[in-house]
Amino acid sequence: MADILKWTADLSIGIELIDDQHRRIVDHINRLNEARETLDKKAVGGVLAGLSEYTVSHFGFEEAAMKAARFAGLAQHRRGHERFARQLAEFGHRYALGEEVAGEVLDTLNKWLLNHIKREDHEYMDVVKAALSPQQLAQILADLAPGPAAALG
Repeated sequence: MADILKWTADLSIGIELIDDQHRRIVDHINRLNEARETLDKKAVGGVLAGLSEYTVSHFGFEEAAMKAARFAGLAQHRRGHERFARQLAEFGHRYALGEEVAGEVLDTLNKWLLNHIKREDHEYMDVVKAALSPQQLAQILADLAPGPAAALG
């Protein structure tokens, strides 16, 4: 099956860790499309849950990086993340109630992701790249990752 969304150079913001995370979101979108096309409702549910969880994790990393870089637009960017996370949660709720939402999710994701990366993420990228090294970004990501203690409890 053909991918519904392909990663292109214009989606890159030039921060490798964030670009890698955006690529994973694109992969989730393509897996959701495949599950929808094959009418695999269980796979649709799994991809929706994984996409929601991964997106929230990604938003946390972006926000932590913006905070560490003292990006002035953090509060506004965070509000956009919160709105989108609520929208994903609503899609998940509707799916759990038996509603067919995969097509609507795909349409929303394609529009939102492309706009978010090309516009909103480009607003902070220069500030973050100037303020933080790749090693500092990797440490922020490591600090956000759940450790063994978090997994237990």
